[in-house]
Order: sequence, then structure tokens, then C-alpha cells
Amino acid sequence: MKPLSKPKLFAGSGVILAALLLLLLLRPAPLPVDVGRASFGPLQVTLDAEGVTRVVDRFTVAAPVSGRLLRSSLEEGVRVGAGMRLASIVPPDLNTRESGEASALAASAGASLGEAGARRRLVSIHLAQARLRAARYDNLYREGAVSRENWELARNEAAILEKERQAASSAVASAAHRYEAALARVDPRLASEPVPVTAPAEGTVLRVYEKSEKTVMAGTPLFDIGDPGRLEIVIDLLSSDAVRVRPGQTVTIEGWGGPGSLRARVGRIEPAAFTKISALGIEEKRVNIIAQLDRQELRLGDNFRVLATIVLQDAPRVLRVPVSSLFRTGDGWRLFVIEGGRAVERKVAIGIRGSYEAEVLGGLKDGERVVLHPASELSSGMRVAERKK
Repeated sequence: MKPLSKPKLFAGSGVILAALLLLLLLRPAPLPVDVGRASFGPLQVTLDAEGVTRVVDRFTVAAPVSGRLLRSSLEEGVRVGAGMRLASIVPPDLNTRESGEASALAASAGASLGEAGARRRLVSIHLAQARLRAARYDNLYREGAVSRENWELARNEAAILEKERQAASSAVASAAHRYEAALARVDPRLASEPVPVTAPAEGTVLRVYEKSEKTVMAGTPLFDIGDPGRLEIVIDLLSSDAVRVRPGQTVTIEGWGGPGSLRARVGRIEPAAFTKISALGIEEKRVNIIAQLDRQELRLGDNFRVLATIVLQDAPRVLRVPVSSLFRTGDGWRLFVIEGGRAVERKVAIGIRGSYEAEVLGGLKDGERVVLHPASELSSGMRVAERKK
């Protein structure tokens, strides 16, 4: 075979070199990806939610009667004692129709009182006679002058009249109270006497609902009283999340305004849910979780907003991987592991899952690099390059 000349040899080499360069130019560039790493460490499963502080023992003082509430000088933050007068309410005066009705009722109550008194006097007279007859029959029965049946009838008659006298006395007392109540409505001095509003227990005034003089109805809230030094945290969760919470679980309080975080523990889960409209206008069933602070914070007050994190599970040392690297398929969880500059799809077994990391039970080793937020165009075996942060 005749050897190739140098010009042909150079030409052939140039064609091969051009083909190699063209192949390199047309080859797809590595897909840029974010990279994470599997590592050992602690892992917590948590629920994050907003909460508010609440005084443990809170008393809402309401108006005992309808009337004109007199202006009170009481202010929020003032310490009050049990039974202390907080405000006064003047009952309204009766109008002409009401005054006529009250006078008629008072007259009727007075007549009932007189009738009850007359009946009691009549029963008392009959009782005195029955007692004398029973005493005579006692003597006659001992002498054998009357039968046992007549003697028992005389004694029973006296006993029955004694019961009637007691009933008549109770009727007199009842009629007297009704008469006094009716007179209180008729007497203008009694009607205009201020009714005191008193504190049910010792504490601090948390809120004054009505600061100015005004007419209020019976049952209108006037004051909130409690001890701001004893606070609890109220956290409302979706009912589907609340079933995962147990008493005694740790709660971390953040965003309360001071430095660092506060510690608390779940005290109880309220047994009934309530309906709440979300910001998107969706009806949600929510449940209140009540947590007790390990240490009271004096800078917190009633109804302060906080951010609460409830720790559902706490593992001190597990193999962790970022949750953003996982995706679910029909047969379980998978992720992409970087091997030799290529992304290789691999099936893994997952344990507990936190907000940002998940426990890997099998299929991955410590230190292996994984692809975060895998794109839809990424496939197993594709060349990848770590995106610079």
C-alpha cells in the first residue's frame, strides 16, 4: 500500500481535529444546579404558628343593672382589691306608666301581706284551741273516759294545725319581701340610689371598656381584671395539625419583642374546635393549644402577639438531607446524587421530616452531595455543574 503524502496526511488530521472541535462545541453544556450535602446532626419536627398571651385568671366585670353609668376615675394598670368599688350605676327613674304599674303592684303586695297575716292569726287561734282540747283528752284518756281513737284524733288535729301555722308564717315572710321589692320601685329615693360595681377578686385593671358616663344595659362589660404576672400562650392551629400535639411538648416563643427566645410547654389542648375565616376567605376549623411559660416575662402583657414553635419530635443525631432535594414517585422517595459530575437518580428511605430537613434511613451515605430543587429537565446521568452562590 502506497503511503499517504504529507499534504494528504495533514488534510486528514485537520478533518479529524475539526470534527472533534465540532463535537465539543455541539455537546450540551452541564446543567447548573444547587447542591446540598447529607450529614449527621439533630433533627426536629415542628409546627410554627402565631399565638397571643392571655392572663390565666381573668375576670370580666359586667353591669349588674341597667342604668346610667357614672364616670369612673379608674385607669388600666391600677391594682384593686376584692370587693373594691369600681364604678356606680344609677337605675333609671320610672315614667308615668311604669310608676302607675309599680304603685298598683305595691298595693297588691300590701294586700297580700295583710291577707297572709290574717290567715296566720286565724290558724294560731285554732291551734291554741286544738292544743287545749288535746291536753284535756290526754287527762281523760289516762282516766279511761275517752277512747284511744278520739284521743289520737285530738292529737293529730293539733299537729296538723301546727304545720299550717308554720306554712302561714312562711307565706307572711314571702309576702313581706314582695311588698318591700314593690315599695323599692315606687320610692323615688330608692330608685335613684347608685348601685355599686365591685371587683370580684384582687388583681390589676387590664381594660376599661367604658371611660365616660353613659347609659348601659345589664350585662354590659365594664372592666377586665386579672394578674398580668401570670400569663399563658394561646396558639390556634388547624384541627388536622392539633391532633399531632401532646401535653408536655416543648414550645419555643420567638418574635415577642425581647432578646432571645422564651421556653414553654404545652399544658392542654382545648376539646372543641372553632371556625375561623383565613386571609383567603376560606373557612378553617382551628383548635386552641394552651402553653405555660417556664419563666414569666414581666415585659409581656395580656393579648401580646408572639411566634410559637411546637416541637413534635426531637432526634439528637440522624442522617439528614434537605427536604428540597426529595421528590416522590409511585414507589417512594427519590433524589439526585452527584457522582463524577453527573446527576444519578437514587431511591431513598425517609424517616421523620422537619420543615427544612428529613431523616434518611437508607440509600444515602454521610457526605454525599445531592441536587436541591431538581428541575423538570434533569434526568438520571445528565451532566451537572454546581451553581455558584
